[in-house]
Amino acid sequence: MHVDGAEDGAWELDPEDDAQAAVETVGRQLKMWREASGLRAAEFGAAIGYGENLIYKIERGVRIPRPEYLDKADEALGAGGKIAAMKKDVEQARYPKRIRDLTRWEAEVVELGAYGTHNLHGLLQTQEYAHALFEMRRPAYSPDKVEREVTARMARQSIFARTPAPALTFVQEEVTLRRPIGGTMVLRQQLEHLLEVGKLRNVEIQVMPTNLEDHAGMGGEIEILKFGDGSVVGRPDDQFSSRLISSPKETRMLELRYGIIRAQALTPRESLAFIEKALGET
Repeated sequence: MHVDGAEDGAWELDPEDDAQAAVETVGRQLKMWREASGLRAAEFGAAIGYGENLIYKIERGVRIPRPEYLDKADEALGAGGKIAAMKKDVEQARYPKRIRDLTRWEAEVVELGAYGTHNLHGLLQTQEYAHALFEMRRPAYSPDKVEREVTARMARQSIFARTPAPALTFVQEEVTLRRPIGGTMVLRQQLEHLLEVGKLRNVEIQVMPTNLEDHAGMGGEIEILKFGDGSVVGRPDDQFSSRLISSPKETRMLELRYGIIRAQALTPRESLAFIEKALGET
């Protein structure tokens, strides 16, 4: 049984998140079911293996119940699947708002191009690499936030299974293939994953060599998203914002810069050979 106050049955929720209303509604429903069964919070917590403190937080809508929490609650309260069905209501709330927005955009793109400078693009990361990356954030993330971020990042990778498949291009600085984030074994697995993804017909991965004298990417990371209606937007790399750049003037500048970066980088074929060589040296 979990000790009182343990919160591994729920995720944290940002009070300003627009999913707050859905989480609060689920919390009220859970409280109604519990009270209708005649159980006090402490008794209910003991029945499903969680602390009383967590029960109250979920019922107040300040914590997002995990799927296993709802399954246990459904069984303990004899809800016949009605509580378990609430998993759909909180499924998206477990991801940070900016990630939910980004996932919606990526679900609609027909083309996505990204240039990365200091770590691999999120769509290319393995779970172990992403976990190590979020764990080294400063100020430090809580274990719960690390888990939420990693889970959300992995969910975004469903873009590779989309039909019709979008065109995905990535340019990565050489250093992102060398830096052993998470340790040597994590890096090796990451490089192996890049080789697999890079062989997909709709994906092109290019490497920007460090010894290049002329480099159009000195202005920082770039991401360009193109949609079926012909619109183009750019997304700055900003952990505090989900804003998109949509003015034609700004997006044209980003497209021009990204095009030059791709022309300066190794070709996709050369890049896969480069990644294979890096793997052999790791």
